[in-house]
Amino acid sequence: MQMTVINIKGMTCMGCARSVKNVLERIPGVSDADVSLEDAQVTIQHDAAITGIDQFKQAIKDAGFEAV
Repeated sequence: MQMTVINIKGMTCMGCARSVKNVLERIPGVSDADVSLEDAQVTIQHDAAITGIDQFKQAIKDAGFEAV
């Protein structure tokens, strides 16, 4: 398993954080997405052979937020 941390712009409430968590955990190969509203970031545990940062950034964008 690999850990990837991504900073996120645009999250303003726990609903936003849940949305990000939900879209990321639906990606095959992701075992956990721990979203911190306070730190404006997500820590993703995933299988690097199956998925990676480009998919994560696209999922975050599709959810209405900006991965930085």
